[in-house]
Amino acid sequence: MRLRAEKVVRTRPGAREPVLRELTFELESGALVALLGPSGAGKTTLLRCLIGLEPFESGEIAVDEVVVRGSEQSGQRERERAIGEVRRRVGLVFQSYELFPHLSVLENCLLAPVRVRSEPRRKAEERARELLERLGLEEKLGAFPEQLSGGQRQRVAIARALVMEPRVLLYDEPTSSLDPSLKEEVWQTLKRVEATGVTQVVVTHELGLARRAEQVCVMDQGRVIESGPPERVLVAPEREGTRRLLASWPAAEGAGGRA
Repeated sequence: MRLRAEKVVRTRPGAREPVLRELTFELESGALVALLGPSGAGKTTLLRCLIGLEPFESGEIAVDEVVVRGSEQSGQRERERAIGEVRRRVGLVFQSYELFPHLSVLENCLLAPVRVRSEPRRKAEERARELLERLGLEEKLGAFPEQLSGGQRQRVAIARALVMEPRVLLYDEPTSSLDPSLKEEVWQTLKRVEATGVTQVVVTHELGLARRAEQVCVMDQGRVIESGPPERVLVAPEREGTRRLLASWPAAEGAGGRA
């Protein structure tokens, strides 16, 4: 799997400045990538552009051989076709989980493959049960979201995305609404997903999580300004924007090495 963005520009209607400014990066297949940056750097906008929830004016996003070009560079029909292909390869886990409260854990996971992809229920259910078991939720198949802890709901949201067999999984602040005791649970879940070979991109403000990733990308003012292994980017950053970001973290969180 190859995920690449090249000179992507995104400006929201009425805005004077673009949110993404000729943003360029490329990710390794199967990597667990932490995407860092100050508030307003464009991290969530990037995720939404990657999966086609927001348009961008110029540049291109490529997943394997599928290329989505900016709205100023391609027609609507061409873009819609390409975005449809990208969504077959890329999944997004929302910050608020977006689980359906009236559906059980299992039914939440079956909705998309059965109704959207018209997959036989038996085949989809077999895969969903396997994923839920792998994520430690085999005893929660019949439970409803309100009966789950925050960490369990997070895992259901991840299983629901994985049941569509994505090549890339995007996370928007997966630990932001969780108690500290549950953050380690999320990390263990990410490691379980990593074992499946899925490339993961995690937007996070958790420096501890970033230290454990294989690759760190730092965004500032709509661009990726630095990228590399955490032991270099987080210990000896080359860019001033990265140094400012690291200095803004509490001293207790900024101390120490990679866990």
